[in-house]
Amino acid sequence: MTHFVRRALVTGAASGIGAATVELLARRGIHVLMADRDPTVVEKAGKVSGAVGYVMDLGREDEIVALADYAKQKFGGCDILINNAGIAPKKDGRGYKVTEIDSALWNQVMMINLTAPFLLCRELLPAMQVNKWGRVINVSSRAGRTQVGGVSSFYSASKAGLIGFTRQLANEYVADGVTVNCVAPGPVQTPLATQSSEAQKQRVLDGIPMKRPATAMEIAVAIDFLSTPEAAYVTGTCMDVNGGGYMA
Repeated sequence: MTHFVRRALVTGAASGIGAATVELLARRGIHVLMADRDPTVVEKAGKVSGAVGYVMDLGREDEIVALADYAKQKFGGCDILINNAGIAPKKDGRGYKVTEIDSALWNQVMMINLTAPFLLCRELLPAMQVNKWGRVINVSSRAGRTQVGGVSSFYSASKAGLIGFTRQLANEYVADGVTVNCVAPGPVQTPLATQSSEAQKQRVLDGIPMKRPATAMEIAVAIDFLSTPEAAYVTGTCMDVNGGGYMA
């Protein structure tokens, strides 16, 4: 039985990669639940056909579970889960050295970047399994694939963990019509990038053969592809979208 895809959940949907992804999904007639801690997500969702905005904090497990419950009970379900939201705290425009990281900061980054995707997958994958159709796309980073100068160890660890989580999950659900993949962007022109100093941003671009950051839409196109029915034979992969900064 063919399952007609109609519902997607995108975290970090108010701006950047998340907002660009919502735009592409909506063009295909998919209804999107846009989750973000930024309250403007509600207003922005009102401008997208079939979208609903939901304000929540991915740093709180109770709010993550509540989001999943809303998706299942009020939004009509979730065929496509896009774990896009992430944080990369900076210290004076640069990455933290390991000796500068306290446990609270480490745990905060792990919670939002890695544990939140795990919790949403745990809550939403069973219905995809029953429907025999689903797409999970986790947004990792070039820093999860290779060493990137100026990036904090907690960020690299969380993004590398997300790639490992993706591979294992893909294997667990491969027989159920559910694919699980990663997209690993290099530097991107997003609000998150403004936290870095100009010197740090230039150092990052020096390691990119294309000598420029990606646009949010260039990353969203890769995410959108992995969410389509046509990508049914792609699972357990990490798609590198980084201007040549890392070539596996």
